[in-house]
Amino acid sequence: MLKGLSPLLSPELLATLYRMGHGEEILFADAHYPVHQAGVPVIRADGHNIPELLQAVLPLLELDAYDPAPAMMMDVVPGDSPDPKVEAAYRSAIDQYQSNVPPIAKIERFAFYERAKSTHAIVATGDTAKYANLILKKGVTPT
Repeated sequence: MLKGLSPLLSPELLATLYRMGHGEEILFADAHYPVHQAGVPVIRADGHNIPELLQAVLPLLELDAYDPAPAMMMDVVPGDSPDPKVEAAYRSAIDQYQSNVPPIAKIERFAFYERAKSTHAIVATGDTAKYANLILKKGVTPT
């Protein structure tokens, strides 16, 4: 254990966040997401939900201030209805650690799957909420 770091940050997740360059993306995937189909490294975070992981990650990860959508979620398929508490929890975590972040963008389901293929890594969580997948784009750490 390291002092001042959340115990939710596994050595693998911490190393991945450190290795990411600005403009690279990381996907926090819900338990339903086909994480191994994207062909990118998968970090297991089973038993943890995405909002609690965001509380551990966002103090360390600056979101891209130059991108109009540094946070993205999978859009709801017509006929489904999302749980508004999911996005609200993400927004709350983002706002707690960073200011002036634009609204969370929505990406059509299959476009989201395609985008996931170019992420730096996928964090496979135990979150069972529908449409809980979240991509974050890393920015430049302020001086």
